[in-house]
Amino acid sequence: MTNILLITADDMDGNTPGSFGGPGDATPNLDRLAGDGMVFGRAHVPAAVCQPSRSALMTGLWPHRNGAEGFEPINDGIGVINDQLKRAGYRVGILGKVGHIQPVERFDWDMAVDMRQLGLGRSPEAYGTRAEEFITEASKDGHPWFLMANAHDPHRPFHGSAAERELWSEEERSEYPEPSKVFRADEVDVPGFLPDIPGVRQEYAEYLSSSRRCDDVVGAVLAALDRSGAAHHTLVIFLSDNGMAFPFAKANCYLRSTLTPLIVRWPGVTTPGSSNDEAFVNMLDLFPTFCDAAGVPVPEGLDGTSLTKLLTGRSEEGRDRVFTVFHETSAKQRFEMRCVQDTRYGYIWNGWAEGGAQYRAENMWGLSWPAMLEAAEKDQAIRQRADFYLTRAREELYDLAADPECLINVAGNPDLEPVLTRTRNSLSRWMTTTGDPMTAEFHTGIGLDVDQTATPAP
Repeated sequence: MTNILLITADDMDGNTPGSFGGPGDATPNLDRLAGDGMVFGRAHVPAAVCQPSRSALMTGLWPHRNGAEGFEPINDGIGVINDQLKRAGYRVGILGKVGHIQPVERFDWDMAVDMRQLGLGRSPEAYGTRAEEFITEASKDGHPWFLMANAHDPHRPFHGSAAERELWSEEERSEYPEPSKVFRADEVDVPGFLPDIPGVRQEYAEYLSSSRRCDDVVGAVLAALDRSGAAHHTLVIFLSDNGMAFPFAKANCYLRSTLTPLIVRWPGVTTPGSSNDEAFVNMLDLFPTFCDAAGVPVPEGLDGTSLTKLLTGRSEEGRDRVFTVFHETSAKQRFEMRCVQDTRYGYIWNGWAEGGAQYRAENMWGLSWPAMLEAAEKDQAIRQRADFYLTRAREELYDLAADPECLINVAGNPDLEPVLTRTRNSLSRWMTTTGDPMTAEFHTGIGLDVDQTATPAP
């Protein structure tokens, strides 16, 4: 049987690794892993916030189908990947983020190590040691194993930030090392969806430093795998649970909210150095992929489709678009959003907008959002951008070819009315088919009739 090593980053942008177009010196370990496996240029998580994203991955079901729309446990009776693997004799372990898939006891981990034992989730040495202990113990009787190694970087507080010093004492900070490379504000390129102003530039440099320490964790875990001698029969997958915690990214439905740097290395299946930049994939697809790797049946009713065919270099129908959702922030404020993206356009429905509500989420903590507000006092373009972020429009449409950073909402362009209609209808069919509880409100809000051709999910 094939072992499975799932490594996750916390809040890493889909374009941060060098192998995905990021800075060439940001993620050397991830880039080596990418060179040994396959990278996906159009991979997305279902929801751009930690617990719903991870719960969806582990259940193979959309948040509104598994019950974890926000920071709450999955519903009773929902199956998890651990069930399938343990029945097949797998040992299952988790490093970090243990409480971010709940209820914890439902997953029946053979080993669970939380952040306090991992240098606040930021110690590469601790991750490497614990990974090696688990692999050795799981393998000694010939059992296959599944290890979910969850780095807490680059989640806030970022390396070197004032927030880091305020949140943790000097003694606590001594439990983890500095990143193997620390970035300076004057050497980074700010992502195009953010204004290039000093506060944003400084925070992005801090974010990249934290991303480098995440890469250090990846390197330590992979080194432990190599020392175990099990790498040649281990499926390794890396991804981030959502985009970085900046405005217009995490906790939204923008392209950079859900785009994830998916890397898959499966000896004997993937071709080293290969890529797939055409097919849209969703992290719901990992559950059935794990089943394929373990040689166990795929449960009926999952919302994802195995990636095995794509991993062997073949194409697959039905991967011309991706759907994403958002329900609730970590502060339990509801901002219902839905999105459909294809190779050309991205459509977002903001169910909460235009009713007087103002958006507020974790991505507005730190330096960037206050810097934007300060700059907005003198810069009209930044003022308009900040005002829009707070209130949005009920519908957003972006031409991803002309405007990949999603800066210009063209939903009101009469020349694009056919595109708006097509994307509305696509989202409507998906919402109806999956039993999305916001379907009726979506139809009413934009004047659509309910699609009677779609069959709701059970």
